[in-house]
Amino acid sequence: MSPDHPTPTGTADEALLDLELSDPPPPNDPWQVSTPLQHHSLDAVPRDPFLEDDRPVPLPGSTGEHLLQQAYGTEKRARRFYDDQVLDHLNSEMKAFIGRMELAFVATADARGECDSSLRAGPPGFIEVLDDRHVCYPEYRGNGVMASLGNISENPHVGILLVDFATDLIGLHVNGRARIVEDSDLRAIHPALPAEFDRGRTPERWVVVQVEEAYIHCRKHIPRMVPVLRQRTWGTDDVKRKGGDYFEAKGTPRPWHPVEPVSAN
Repeated sequence: MSPDHPTPTGTADEALLDLELSDPPPPNDPWQVSTPLQHHSLDAVPRDPFLEDDRPVPLPGSTGEHLLQQAYGTEKRARRFYDDQVLDHLNSEMKAFIGRMELAFVATADARGECDSSLRAGPPGFIEVLDDRHVCYPEYRGNGVMASLGNISENPHVGILLVDFATDLIGLHVNGRARIVEDSDLRAIHPALPAEFDRGRTPERWVVVQVEEAYIHCRKHIPRMVPVLRQRTWGTDDVKRKGGDYFEAKGTPRPWHPVEPVSAN
């Protein structure tokens, strides 16, 4: 580190603000922002302060979060959370929780780090627990964009958040490395996969996730929501029944649309 960018020591003083805050946006692009460490060269980014630790395996989490724990003086709280709540596998309680969840939020990013977050849903247990370190969820026919699968094909890291909004008001994070497996190939390895699916849908393929971190999401800010009956039209491609142009995006010019030539008249 240069003298202008010292390693965080426990207090977020002025010397650390350059490390922790984004650069101001360039004058010609007021919406362009950078991440806290993005403007440092790779050689200038400090090493993870917990790599030189007395533990046989480094602590969970990223270098960035470890640096900011030091900068803001939260190391003790963070270490207590790592030691008390974070596992590198699924225990029996986590497996049971996953087995009754009906929806999940899946976060992915491509090779450049551009992110996508998507909702997956199904009957209780639609996310299958294969063993202590592997889960999988089905991919059905959708809009054809394949944003999540496309990201996984470039960058296998995924973050899954499952939340119980109705009963226990608690959440579970499952982070790991994913791979895309065709339905027939996965069934050859795991013949016990269900053959009957909600509303007769058949998975085209599966996302298999190797668990690297599993930990609680506290209930403090989770709202209680009770499912209510509603009429749904399953399996339709009718645009109106799927939501139509709810956000009135259709017809808006896009950067990737061809530019119409300007008439000389």
